[in-house]
Amino acid sequence: MQTIFKKEPAAPGLKPEFVLIPGGEFVMGCDQGRDEERPIHRVWVDRFEMCATQVRNLDYALFLRAASHPEPALWHNAGFDHPSQPVVAVSWFDAIAYCDWLSDMSGSRCRLPTEAEWEYAAKAGRDDALYSWGSSSPQDWPEYRDRWLGEVSAPLPVGAGTPNPFGLYDMGENVHEWCSDWYDPAYYAVSPSRNPQGPTAGERRASRGGSWRHQIKVSRCAARSSIPPHFRYADYGFRVVREIR
Repeated sequence: MQTIFKKEPAAPGLKPEFVLIPGGEFVMGCDQGRDEERPIHRVWVDRFEMCATQVRNLDYALFLRAASHPEPALWHNAGFDHPSQPVVAVSWFDAIAYCDWLSDMSGSRCRLPTEAEWEYAAKAGRDDALYSWGSSSPQDWPEYRDRWLGEVSAPLPVGAGTPNPFGLYDMGENVHEWCSDWYDPAYYAVSPSRNPQGPTAGERRASRGGSWRHQIKVSRCAARSSIPPHFRYADYGFRVVREIR
């Protein structure tokens, strides 16, 4: 069984840790994936910074207090309230509000990643990487056996495993991460080749990464998912990017 952690107070003035993601070109999509992951296509992404971890309860607590924003539904639930766990049960609109607050606090524009930025960061310069660690199956990855086999009833504290080559933790596992894009399963057929932003409208927002609630807890780098932006699920969180001027 997973450990139930004791809630700890957030440290005042805490700032998330960002890592530089260098600009570059990569192959987006996967021929081995679902229809919405095709056609595979080359995409250029400008450099940006990405938070090394998913936004934690510790980080989100500062925002709640400063912005008087409503608490997530599971904020006080045992199993979801450890400060180092990712904040969950936040809508896309909640995630946007946090990014706007962080932008005001830091003086730099912070936002959700695009699908292209997220996949580029997850692959970390390895076009053939199916997962954040490479192409071996989750069952053959030792950390998967250590972290995710057995009874799983909540997300794990972030940053406990091995980061990918860009220095990003939990890419593809723990919680689904909201992206900025509207979702269209056919978008890859018309996507621009440079800094794609997704469709201009839609009914669902894109998300990336795996979930502690799934039978297989880790998703491939190219795997796509989506839900309506007002939904708040126990396995949905987010990660922030920061633009570089």
